[in-house]
Amino acid sequence: MWRIWRLFDPLRTMVAQAVFLFALAAMIHLILLSTNKFNWLDGPKKAPAGSALIAPMPAATPAATS
Repeated sequence: MWRIWRLFDPLRTMVAQAVFLFALAAMIHLILLSTNKFNWLDGPKKAPAGSALIAPMPAATPAATS
């Protein structure tokens, strides 16, 4: 194992690993925030209001005769 550290500078290697892991964690958190299920800041998004326009009309009732 000590021969590996003769090839690589230990401080530079650990700094590069810390930067990589921080970037990976930030990317994972941003991906989760962009989803509807795992967005813990805004919560789940509501369904668009336009979907109510697609609903079928209720059946017509016959007119009452007096």
